[in-house]
Amino acid sequence: MNKKTPSRSREDRPVLLVADRNGEIYDDPRYIAGGMSGGDFVPLRPADLVSLPEGSRFYYISKGLPVGFTDRGGPVVLDGVYPVSAFLPPGYTRTYLPAYEEVQPDPVLPLWSYTAVAWYKGKFHAAAVRVAWMKKADPKLHDDNVIGPIVAEKLRQFPKNRLLKHLEKCAMFYHCFAAKNIFVGRWEAPLPTSPSCNARCIGCLSFQEGECPASQDRIAFVPLPEEIAEAAVPHLRKAEDAIVSFGQGCEGEPLMQSKTLVKAVKLMRDATTRGVVNLNTNGFSPDRIMAMRDAGLDSIRISLNSADRERYNQYYRPRGYRFEDVMESVRVSKKIGLFTSLNYLVFPGYTDREDEVEKLMKLVAKTGVDLIQMRNFSIDPSLYLRSVSRPEGKAVGVRKLIRKLKTEFPKLTIGYFNLPKKEMGRR
Repeated sequence: MNKKTPSRSREDRPVLLVADRNGEIYDDPRYIAGGMSGGDFVPLRPADLVSLPEGSRFYYISKGLPVGFTDRGGPVVLDGVYPVSAFLPPGYTRTYLPAYEEVQPDPVLPLWSYTAVAWYKGKFHAAAVRVAWMKKADPKLHDDNVIGPIVAEKLRQFPKNRLLKHLEKCAMFYHCFAAKNIFVGRWEAPLPTSPSCNARCIGCLSFQEGECPASQDRIAFVPLPEEIAEAAVPHLRKAEDAIVSFGQGCEGEPLMQSKTLVKAVKLMRDATTRGVVNLNTNGFSPDRIMAMRDAGLDSIRISLNSADRERYNQYYRPRGYRFEDVMESVRVSKKIGLFTSLNYLVFPGYTDREDEVEKLMKLVAKTGVDLIQMRNFSIDPSLYLRSVSRPEGKAVGVRKLIRKLKTEFPKLTIGYFNLPKKEMGRR
């Protein structure tokens, strides 16, 4: 990565970053850095930025041209260079997309959460806000060289467990932090179980029907309840802040395998009451959620890209269930005593637009959810803009949306992660 030094006279505002044909990144001090909000270009302000967090990764967008701004405020499209964006570590919610003009729709960008960046006061910055932080997301704690031998030893202990074998690839090939946790015996660990799904999400991480390449392989089998419990029980018994979670990026919809999950949860809870058994789900069936609660489920996280029926359907493209079923699952989950979170997929310029904000506020008021996880939406921005209708009204800004939620719902937690039991109690 090559970086030119901006002139001191330009240090008072965020400077545009671009990449050359070799992928080397440098600043162009002629222009103010731009961000994109629901398709609209805006100049970035110092108040929009945070120092680029450790563990971030840079990407350049080869099918687009970067957009910067003159000191007079006019947008400029630059030719001969590429737009630059960053992928942020967990806990940071982006507030602006990278500003670029798409030259061609293909190839569709890989499923990362592209974030606007700038050069400001001698450092790289990103358009984001930190909504949560924990040491568990520190990349230094997930070193493959350290964890690799631990993974190998765990597999020697459980040579017939197909679920652990699947998670080995997640941990060591895809470098999934959660998958590494189940081998190390700490924090939140995944329990993928479902090769099938009843949604056809445009940005599915594990299966695609032509829109864009999947980020990882989907699990190809349904583990036995005994295999799931064999992997989960030692973790629940001994891990710090122990959580085991169904519903991962490397599987379909876990409630499609609810009978298996109910048996597995009963086996876990017969063995130990320690830790949290969590379900990440699209929430298509309130009845199946209640059955899992009766077996010993503690918490649930229901995914939404929007609190609006049309925008939800355009992205999830559900098969055999309705948006209303999802809304009922949110309500029922809270009513039956599950710690209830929304996995709210944040897309700047959509999530924070007035119509969407109003509908989200109504949902929170009606259901009393405990936590909203402000997750960055991993998708090609142009693909989403083409596929999902933009909400009505003005974009109020992601930061302002977060402040509004905190003000109107003081008991609501804004975060990024599933919570262990001790933190559920401190809400």
